[in-house]
Amino acid sequence: MSTTIKDIAKELNISIATVSKALNDSYDISDKTKDKVRKTAKKMNYKPNAIAQGLVTNKTNTIGLIIPDITNPFYPEIARGVEEKLNEHGYNVFLCNSNWEVKREKKYIDLLISKQVDGIILAHSGMKSWSLENIDIPIVSVATKSGYKEENFVVIDDKKGGYLATKHLLENAYKKIMFIGGQNSIETNRMRLEGYKLALTEEGIELDETLIKNGDFTRESGYTLIKNSLKKGIIPTGVFAGTDMLALGVMQAVREYGLNIPEDIGVIGFDDISFAQLPEISLTTIAQPKYNMGVIAAKTILDKINNKEVDNTVLNPELILRKTTRKI
Repeated sequence: MSTTIKDIAKELNISIATVSKALNDSYDISDKTKDKVRKTAKKMNYKPNAIAQGLVTNKTNTIGLIIPDITNPFYPEIARGVEEKLNEHGYNVFLCNSNWEVKREKKYIDLLISKQVDGIILAHSGMKSWSLENIDIPIVSVATKSGYKEENFVVIDDKKGGYLATKHLLENAYKKIMFIGGQNSIETNRMRLEGYKLALTEEGIELDETLIKNGDFTRESGYTLIKNSLKKGIIPTGVFAGTDMLALGVMQAVREYGLNIPEDIGVIGFDDISFAQLPEISLTTIAQPKYNMGVIAAKTILDKINNKEVDNTVLNPELILRKTTRKI
């Protein structure tokens, strides 16, 4: 049977209230008593009841983290940053995977609220901004935004990243550039596409809508989108894939079609996931500071919980040159 604060009180011949206050570092208990209670609690292998503590403090020391795709190496890196920073402050993390499904995302938000988490960090799957406005606990968006007025977020400059990717292809003489992205409902996809369009406009290249393809953010989608285009005779000289996972699918389909990368088609991705660095892939990409995004999101949610003023964070993307592009 587990030790309770009643057992500790009996052992020390003091009141249950004194034990409770000492364990919760109450200001009206002496340091001597606190030290004695803590040592006895440790000796008796006392484990605090989180539910009971939550009823007293109105805090559960838990944060919900919702990500859209646990199989994409981009999101576990964010999760690692979130968890390590929150653990430093005594918080635990509930991890939920929405699988890019808005209904599942909403279900998880409701579930986390019912579990009385102290806050939620959310990597959006495309939920409408109005769906988040009535949530009465702190919430921070990471990696993408939903667009509601009071939103706090930690994101990359996606438009700049899309511009850098497309500009790189153009500077290396890839002129017929296809954009392969995910859902248009996702802010990141729209902004990366805007960056693509801006780079083409600056180069004086007329926008060709047949070169803009949207599906979802999976490798399978990248494979299918480019394969269907190649079958129809729409053959670009360069491809800007909105994520590295899309780019991996693109590379597979291009090579199956009998074309060479980067000689026939140059490919650039976005995210710089761990797979992109492998020698057999060596993907040119736009890097995001994934772990750091998680750390900053964790700091932001803690500040919101503690009613501190918070700033939104927009990080800079970085062009990483590898072997899937070259001067042609």
